Amino acid sequence: MSVTPTSASDRDNSGGGAARPKGSVRAGGDACPGALRLHSADDGALARVRLPAGLLTVRQAEVLAGISEELGDGGLDITSRGNVQLRGLADGCGGELGERLRAAGMLPSDRHERVRNTVASPLCGLDGTGHGDVRAWARELDRLLCANPDVTGLSGRFLFGLDDGRGDIAALGPDVTLIATEGGQALLGYGTSASGLRVAAAHGPRAAVLAAEVFLEAARASGATAWRVKDLAEEHRPHAGALAHRLATAGIVSAPAALAPPPGTPVEPGLVTGPYGRTALSVAAPLGRLTAAQWRLVVRTAAEDGAGELRVTPWRGIVVPGLPSDTAPDRLAALADAGLVTSAASPWHRAGACAGRPGCAKSRADVRADAADCLTGGRTRGLPVYWSGCERRCGHPSGVWVDVLATGEGYEIAVRGGTTDGTARTVTAAESAAAVTAARETT
Repeated sequence: MSVTPTSASDRDNSGGGAARPKGSVRAGGDACPGALRLHSADDGALARVRLPAGLLTVRQAEVLAGISEELGDGGLDITSRGNVQLRGLADGCGGELGERLRAAGMLPSDRHERVRNTVASPLCGLDGTGHGDVRAWARELDRLLCANPDVTGLSGRFLFGLDDGRGDIAALGPDVTLIATEGGQALLGYGTSASGLRVAAAHGPRAAVLAAEVFLEAARASGATAWRVKDLAEEHRPHAGALAHRLATAGIVSAPAALAPPPGTPVEPGLVTGPYGRTALSVAAPLGRLTAAQWRLVVRTAAEDGAGELRVTPWRGIVVPGLPSDTAPDRLAALADAGLVTSAASPWHRAGACAGRPGCAKSRADVRADAADCLTGGRTRGLPVYWSGCERRCGHPSGVWVDVLATGEGYEIAVRGGTTDGTARTVTAAESAAAVTAARETT
């Protein structure tokens, strides 16, 4: 294990912290944390465990709970990539951490552990929507990544997105997006580009890895330090023509196609009705963090009444598939009683916060405590809202959202995203609840 001596946070978001001009050059190396390269924070070391497509067996989930309690601070953070962060880790625990993860099958390749960044449609196969099994794609993509020495050049922030056709993952703007379509086909493209390629779904994972290789070549040719596709200037970005040539060389037939998935929406908390009398539970972690006890209750639900698996989502939630429809409501109610977000009507739904004080030295406030004060009592709901302790805005959501930025004397509140940013309003901490409520109600 190595510990990077920098203030660690939950910088695991598609936005990448504070906004930068498109095509601007990254400064410095990629310090994105992993399970083997930890970051040092004010509350101890931080590990980020990659969970490709958010898939976990109950055994693996139990291992994470044990690590959080025995080596960390007893909490588990769910990131906006559907990964899990463990905080408050003691110095010198890296060896044991790695061994536990390897034994549970969560570290198939030490060299590739930070590049195994894959998000996938969490409700695939559960609600009758979608055109393909992205879970099978995810497993094959991960196998191919771990067998490819070239892709170790990808940054820890390069993101693969596997969309079953409903548009939820494509809306996140992954660096390489694979979208299932009818007739055993798939659409492949880069970032938010509207131009892509159509390939056979069976070739999708291999084509996605080749797309990442083409990106790496384009980044080297540009001479820029590029962690993601959007970091490259427009003229240097990989395009469908170059990718089509690479696919043809590999024996994969492709054709030009427009990337036009339906408008996708995040998974909502609650009951997800499926076929054959089975129901899935969708829950969210309050401000993205669960205690080990809350996490274990979800795991026990999956083990005792579900299909024995969990799907961690890029919206800081967990889907538990396969419950009998007659027992699912009671199980959901038990999770609500334990403090999890189980309804879209909750003010905690689509609310998040960075680590803040005391864990992060850069933070100007205990933003998590202030956020909890604002949300308790059902005073606000609407647009996504995110509390940040500094201008890096680590972990902030994509799209349109309410930015609550600590200033040291209060908060600066504005609606961000969309075509233009709104006018910021500066308030005291005591005034922030009313200001956040008004901002979240903006349409």
